[in-house]
Amino acid sequence: QVQLVQSGGGLVQTGGSLTLSCVASGIVGRIKTMAWYRQAPGKQRELVASITSDDTTTYTDSVKGRFTISRDNAKNTVYLQMNSLKPEDTAVYYCFVSATFGINYWGQGTQVTVSS
Repeated sequence: QVQLVQSGGGLVQTGGSLTLSCVASGIVGRIKTMAWYRQAPGKQRELVASITSDDTTTYTDSVKGRFTISRDNAKNTVYLQMNSLKPEDTAVYYCFVSATFGINYWGQGTQVTVSS
């Protein structure tokens, strides 16, 4: 059974930090890209950051310099270190994994709320 279990969300004040984690298990094939998306109320889900199997990273412009994505392949885990958080970072954050055979997986989502 495939599971992406997220942890680490919560409530933080402006300027604070949070770290999100996502552990993948039961994945069929090899994990390729791992990523974090977010969806704020009334908005479309957007890609926040991604990391490929060779550790190439990408970030949406609004988080560059503040967020860091990383992965531990031995643990099938992806992290998102979020610093200098702003109220506009408030959203539900989703872990995403793409694997061989073109199969994609999503985490259950975790709420991040940044108070002003």
